[in-house]
Amino acid sequence: MTEGNFVDYVKLHVTSGNGGKGSVHLHREKYITKGGPDGGDGGRGGHVIIKANPNMWTLYHLKFKRHFRAEHGGHGSKNRSSGADGGDVYVDVPLGTVIRDTETQEILHEITEEGQEIVIAEGGMGGRGNWHFKNSVNQTPRYAQPGIEGQQFDITLELKILADVGLVGFPNAGKSTLLSVITSAKPKIADYEFTTLKPNLGIVEYRDFQTFVMADIPGIIEGAAEGKGIGHRFLRHIERNSTLLFLVPADAPDIKEQYEILLDELRRYNPDLLDKERLIAISKCDMLDDELRTELKSELDAQLDVPYLFISSVAQQGLQELKDRLWQMLNT
Repeated sequence: MTEGNFVDYVKLHVTSGNGGKGSVHLHREKYITKGGPDGGDGGRGGHVIIKANPNMWTLYHLKFKRHFRAEHGGHGSKNRSSGADGGDVYVDVPLGTVIRDTETQEILHEITEEGQEIVIAEGGMGGRGNWHFKNSVNQTPRYAQPGIEGQQFDITLELKILADVGLVGFPNAGKSTLLSVITSAKPKIADYEFTTLKPNLGIVEYRDFQTFVMADIPGIIEGAAEGKGIGHRFLRHIERNSTLLFLVPADAPDIKEQYEILLDELRRYNPDLLDKERLIAISKCDMLDDELRTELKSELDAQLDVPYLFISSVAQQGLQELKDRLWQMLNT
């Protein structure tokens, strides 16, 4: 999937249908005098329903259609005939979609289960016909209820990627390269910062035809939780990952410091992210000779309290060990 086709944030205007009017009708038939009221009820207005679709991975299909309006209910008629219910409108979204009220930013619902349906805007009830109001005092009521108006408001849909492993790192740490090597994904790769502007998903093939999903999140910089760089817009994708893989390049001035900066940004965005399993991958280790690697390893053993390993996506070094470690973390 190309960057332009990945949409994870859209605003929609939804309008449910109005209820139909109840009928004011008096029965007229040959040989039947004073047939009395027989006006039928109005039909219910159509709902606007958000529906989970497991075959979707993005909100791209909503990029150019932002207004959804359900049908109005039909009006009642004679012989106590009820009006037809208005047709419902379904809005398909991928799993992991959060629905917010645009005005208040309140979370209304989260779509997390296959087949889940949420009535986001209820259609108005139809009005009752005049035959409901007949009694001993008023035997020929010449009034009926109007239908209730439908609801209309703005909602915001945010997609949080559902992946097993989330890649976390500074720009140009080698996340996209790693994803392109161990999966069939084709992310954009270049030698400048913020190459990745949209999250990328890839399926990692493991032993015995088993798989797990890895997500490449756009690069995080210090201050991202306050909106610096690309900002915290993409940090929400990490919330749904069960394991976080921190990528720090071997040529970084201070590996421990860079890891702690990344960890602090996650903490400031959402402290619950620190409860996830963590693994550090020292990327671009093909630049290290045996002596430098031994020296760096002794330093990291003393500094880090998280498991780490050395990898090189370009030289295909340490990738199987990385898969083994991730699989073990995902299944313990």
